Amino acid sequence: MGAAAWRMPFFEARREVRQPVGCLDCHDPATMRLRLTRSAFLKARPAAAAATAQDLRALVCAQCHAEYYLAGAERIVTHPWTKGLKAEEIEQYYDETGFRDWDHAETGAPVLKAQHPQFEMWSQGVHARSGATCADCHMPRERRGAIHLTVHATASPRENTGRACLPCHRSGAREMRARIDVVQQRTKGLSGRALTALIALLDEIHRSSAAGVSHAQLRAARQLQRKAQWRFDFVRADSSNGFHAPQEAARLLAEAIDYARQGQLAARKLNPNSP
Repeated sequence: MGAAAWRMPFFEARREVRQPVGCLDCHDPATMRLRLTRSAFLKARPAAAAATAQDLRALVCAQCHAEYYLAGAERIVTHPWTKGLKAEEIEQYYDETGFRDWDHAETGAPVLKAQHPQFEMWSQGVHARSGATCADCHMPRERRGAIHLTVHATASPRENTGRACLPCHRSGAREMRARIDVVQQRTKGLSGRALTALIALLDEIHRSSAAGVSHAQLRAARQLQRKAQWRFDFVRADSSNGFHAPQEAARLLAEAIDYARQGQLAARKLNPNSP
């Protein structure tokens, strides 16, 4: 179907798909070497065409596991990376292009929805800096006879820390699972606080609006909502509960809390009924 599928309603396009992901999406059919096949990804990162075999063990995954939006009337799949891969750099791109996914039904804020920015989050973490790729952790190699094969039963590294973690880490499997659990528990805790702050902001904007504060007066509070929601959602949509980049996840959630509380205060100051 090619680009024509981008303009089709999801369920209509879904009926045309027989095999959503197959060998040819990642492998050259003649040589079985890794290759890049997604036009949107190659347009966003043309240098990736000359990537090494090890780099491709991440980039073939990034073709789909990344942030994108549908640009223009043609709804062309586009990766917003001209400013960089960090959340605030992508946000700057969206701000400059005037893009929003929708207007929030309760506040009217022009909000953004992160898709699945696993590539962007991984790129900010220690595993990316150390040269470890998606396949190294999620599709670890297994010895079969005299050769090592990449096992294609993709799963969380926590399910098989022996093959996924111990080839690089000297710690035992139990300790590696404990490390994963600590990172994810901390991220979930911060996520809960960020969500509480974000809901408080939404409620404050709603109360101020009900008290007669105009839409224009609440613009600053709505912009802070956009910033807070984007950072919160960027971490949650990554789906690793912070493990792809623990420090980056903590930074973004801290900023989400800060922006949400700033917006809450900004809206409260405008409310004539506020104590």
